[in-house]
Amino acid sequence: SATDREGSPSDTGDSVVTLDQVPRWIDSDYRYYENEELASSYFPDPLTTAADGESSGNAVSRFPLDNEINSKLYLWRGNPWNLEVDAVVNSSNENLEEALSSPGLFEAAGPGLAEECLTLGGCRTGMAKVTNAYNLPARRIIHTVGPKYAVKYHTAAENALSHCYRSCLELLIENGLQSIAMGCVYTEAKNYPREPAAHVAIRTVRRFLEKQKDKVLAVVFCTITASDTEIYRSRLLPLYFPRDKQEEVIAISKLPADVGDENGETVIDERKIRIKPLPNKKKAAPRVIDIADDLPVADISLTRRDSSYLESYLDPAFMSLIKDPDQRCREQWAKAAEARSGFNLAKMLGYGDLGGPPLSAAEEYSLHSSYLAKANSLNLSEIAEMKIVYRGGVDSEGRPVMVVVGAHFLLRCLNLERFVMYVIKEFEPLIQKPYTIVYFHSAASLQMQPDLGWMKRLEQILGRKHQRNLHAIYVLHPTLGLKTAILAMQVLVDNVVWKKVVYVDRLLQLFRYVPREQLTIPDFVFQHDLEVNGGKGVIVDPRTKYVYQR
Repeated sequence: SATDREGSPSDTGDSVVTLDQVPRWIDSDYRYYENEELASSYFPDPLTTAADGESSGNAVSRFPLDNEINSKLYLWRGNPWNLEVDAVVNSSNENLEEALSSPGLFEAAGPGLAEECLTLGGCRTGMAKVTNAYNLPARRIIHTVGPKYAVKYHTAAENALSHCYRSCLELLIENGLQSIAMGCVYTEAKNYPREPAAHVAIRTVRRFLEKQKDKVLAVVFCTITASDTEIYRSRLLPLYFPRDKQEEVIAISKLPADVGDENGETVIDERKIRIKPLPNKKKAAPRVIDIADDLPVADISLTRRDSSYLESYLDPAFMSLIKDPDQRCREQWAKAAEARSGFNLAKMLGYGDLGGPPLSAAEEYSLHSSYLAKANSLNLSEIAEMKIVYRGGVDSEGRPVMVVVGAHFLLRCLNLERFVMYVIKEFEPLIQKPYTIVYFHSAASLQMQPDLGWMKRLEQILGRKHQRNLHAIYVLHPTLGLKTAILAMQVLVDNVVWKKVVYVDRLLQLFRYVPREQLTIPDFVFQHDLEVNGGKGVIVDPRTKYVYQR
């Protein structure tokens, strides 16, 4: 079946598809910045400064523009075994069983595939094995076993998944093949989150092509669902395979902090092997090794050398880490213990528990993933019905908007733990790119609010992506008490997020930043605005057709 220019299949059946019919990534009409380009606004944003546009220009891209690599990448929506390529990838289990393999592959290949798989003796997680393709248009099938995912073993799952893709590509070259079609190795049955797994897959392929691009003709990413296609085409491929300088610049700020090592694998400093010089060991002078004149050149490498020969070349300053990860862990534990047992002024003042060391990027990601997985498994409809947090439209520059209504936050009637999970679930689609929060503080000063310790914990669970992509928090009808609390949050909770607060005294002023038709505003907000700012202008609520004269 042929494809259109964006990698979507046509409805011409399951006929054999040649590589020429699959669109190359470099030829795709879609560009990442088409969704990121901001429309002009008559009202300047108080958070926008000249320095904002210059910050990304000084950074170095971790995945620079490379048209030669981009020309080898293809995106296809459909089953990989319909493609006429050298090899297709089958995601299976350790026993290479048909029932737990890529759906439809064994049936398309014929009975000979199952018989050959029985002779392979299984396959370990993260590894790959190759068989004949039988009735498929491909020449070979490469079988690999993806990892099961658990938040506790997040790094191990990432590296096992990265090894799956790299093992498939290595087998491709070892067997003298040049083109490969790869489906999504991760599966929902193994609980692997789709977008984090796509990050691993794409960056692993990118790093492999950087080293072996002369030996690989084509790599085809195959997606089945619309969500996977969206993840690959619209979100991630432009970050790791930028096609022009503008995409490369955007990718600098959009890429996650951890993009793996030179192979795409995650490396944690605490798990590196540290080598230190032996204590009280005097540095030995270099010792000259005499090699017999009649010794064949081929045997010189076999000459025995003792450890003193190597010690002369090992610089202790080079072999020791600047910051010992073990010592860093001990310092973090000491800080946590001190925070628990020490004098906590913030807690005594009623601000909540603000102690404890800051979380690392890996710890924040693990915490966020844990809450998100639990939130997706629960029915949180009772929280949704309270209308504390809900989606709006877009602001004047096209960013999605999340609305928060302070007066609906009834602390005595609310299960805070379930509310946090609801917030994580609702915010997850928005924090992937720049977004805006609108907070209605109208008539909310009479309600009990959570302390700063709870706010700090929520910030940690939302993670650094929220901190980086949040554009602004527009606060309507702020009070002196709220401004004091936000000042405290700037000092004690998060200096980055809470400096993005913009105070808005009137609805008309808010509509400069977020158009009225993009917001669902409770009636009491209009009434509160009339009471506070009476006699200043007129507001017509298009939903109720009610006219407020001021």
